[in-house]
Amino acid sequence: MTNRARALIAALCAFVGVAGGVAAALGVFARGDGMFAPATSAVGERYEVAVGGVYAGSSRQLVAEGVGWDAFTLIVAVPLLLVASVLVARGSFRGYLLAAGMLGYFLYMHIEYAVTWAFGPMFPLFIVVYGASLLGIIAVGALIADAGIRDRFDERFPRRSFAGLNIGMALLLTVMWIGRIAEGLAAETPVLHGETTMTVQALDLGLVVPIAMVVAIGALRRHSVGMVAAAAFSVTFVTMTTAIAAMIISASIVNGVLQLPPLIVFGLAGAGSLVVIARIYASVRPAARQPQLHHGASFEHLPATG
Repeated sequence: MTNRARALIAALCAFVGVAGGVAAALGVFARGDGMFAPATSAVGERYEVAVGGVYAGSSRQLVAEGVGWDAFTLIVAVPLLLVASVLVARGSFRGYLLAAGMLGYFLYMHIEYAVTWAFGPMFPLFIVVYGASLLGIIAVGALIADAGIRDRFDERFPRRSFAGLNIGMALLLTVMWIGRIAEGLAAETPVLHGETTMTVQALDLGLVVPIAMVVAIGALRRHSVGMVAAAAFSVTFVTMTTAIAAMIISASIVNGVLQLPPLIVFGLAGAGSLVVIARIYASVRPAARQPQLHHGASFEHLPATG
């Protein structure tokens, strides 16, 4: 792929980082005066709703969690994606993997924001960020394919650790969310925090869990595509688990109740995934060089390379 094409893709990654940073900064610093008013949802649930700021109309619980997520995005995720965009411009294979993983984080985050927060001035920005993130994943995927994915990892790649961590978290999410859904269906007035449905559960069970399982199995079986996907998805995994831990802490500060069990689970998952990521990226091999052809030589007699 040409240097110009790579530069354009790097610029797209940087755009996602900047736009996502703007959205996160507004969520942290323009959330209003912290005033809430009592409200009753369409299903009869009583809750408190924000009356000012960019998240006006959303429940107190969502705002409490969102501030932590926005802060993590602004402080950690945005700088990581901007660094990845520089590495993409330089043609770094590890940079491609990092960028793909961070774009996955921004894609999930802003899809969830677009369909969870009350309609308001942030809605168009959420759509722009997740649309650009999806385009960026496709574009970075083309860079990865162009660089070659065959035999790009050596024997240090932690297949079993990665698969165990992802399958374990996928099963945990499945059990947690099925229980949450069953509880909501059985309740006369389900706890939805002002929403009309369970958005997070729908996204996690329909997207995150299947992707985590497929990528884990692909990496465990040493498929080249599976190992490359694992290297990218591990970045999404660690940022998401750490962001969830930040959300729990933020909500506990606002509500005065610390949810210790999920904080421990997601905190340990984030710490474990950092170790796995370090081993994955240490196992990346340089691209195999194409052999030089002498005058009159034919490709038919050359060995296949990665």
